[in-house]
Amino acid sequence: MFNVAVVFGGISVEHEVSVITGLQVIENLDKEQFNPIPIYISKEGRFYSGEMLKDFKTYKEGKYREATEVFIIPQKGDRFLYSTKVVGGIFKKTHTENNIYARIDAIFPALHGTFGEDGAIQGLFEYMNIPYVGCGVLAGACGMDKVIMKDIFKANNIPVVDYTYFYRSELKDLQSVLKKCEKLGYPLIVKPANLGSSIGISKVKDTLELTKALEVASNYDKKIIVEKCLTDHREINVAVLGDQDDLKVSACEEPITAEDILTYGDKYVGSSKTKMASQENQKKKLPADLSKEVHNKICQLAKESFKAIDATGVSRIDFLLKNDEVYVNEINTLPGSIAFYLFEVEGLSFKDLLTKLLEIAIKRFKEKEENVYSYDSNLFNKTSYGAKIKWLKKRF
Repeated sequence: MFNVAVVFGGISVEHEVSVITGLQVIENLDKEQFNPIPIYISKEGRFYSGEMLKDFKTYKEGKYREATEVFIIPQKGDRFLYSTKVVGGIFKKTHTENNIYARIDAIFPALHGTFGEDGAIQGLFEYMNIPYVGCGVLAGACGMDKVIMKDIFKANNIPVVDYTYFYRSELKDLQSVLKKCEKLGYPLIVKPANLGSSIGISKVKDTLELTKALEVASNYDKKIIVEKCLTDHREINVAVLGDQDDLKVSACEEPITAEDILTYGDKYVGSSKTKMASQENQKKKLPADLSKEVHNKICQLAKESFKAIDATGVSRIDFLLKNDEVYVNEINTLPGSIAFYLFEVEGLSFKDLLTKLLEIAIKRFKEKEENVYSYDSNLFNKTSYGAKIKWLKKRF
């Protein structure tokens, strides 16, 4: 059986959303092919595993600490999950021993937000040299930082609304920041640059509201982005599945909300009593009512956005539509619920989507194994350490 470690939770304000996504992945993996091993990362950064972590009640009741605490060794080729136990007894000095808890064949990250979606933990997986689902370090980092993301889109002639940005430290000169923002013209959208799930986002229409929104956003990130807010527009979301060679675009959805921006509650606090709250429960038109021309344009821009940041796996691209003018709002490299509902409406089941994502991960891993990671230059034998130090001193 192929062991898939599903990693979720994490040190992020999107912790609870990540738990929901992780449990959805565990529940829907093809159990005839894959054995899901839950790895829950607590808000304190501790790793836990065990069957009880597959049950949503464990988190509602705060009982996750009753599971086995585990850890991984960040060493190339080490594909094991370890646990620690205390050995020794009455007549022997006690000490701890590391035991192999499980072998890991691939990793399925279901971590939203900081340290999970931003390329941080992907760097650890790369160093361990283990296959993992989704975007790599570069794509994750670029997709997480909304400023870098939009800079990349602009460089690739992908349309985005006007924006500006600044750092939290610049708020000491508030008047300069306000002046910079107000050049865009009200209304404006204020966001933390490195956060998702609509956390810390505000729509503002005057200086007082802008001042308050800047303070809110700065609590979540040191970098704040301010965008021109479109009025009387529609929001359209679509997902892209694949790698650079083969891309599949999902159905388009149009979220329905009474507000100009979707809130955290709109996205995740569903009214269903039988399902965990998640994005597929929010009100929407699916598929969205679009003309063929606009639909084709959105699908093409979605592919271009996916390629622009070198994405892999599945990403959701959010669009703003006004008078048939299409703007890319952002790309989400680890979308809530893995955006399964956007593919399901077109006949691709959640189970088959997860299988496809693991196939892509293994393909990418095999391609990476073809790379050369050493260069025999015989540099040590050609260089005198002492001479090098003297040369450096002369230069600097």
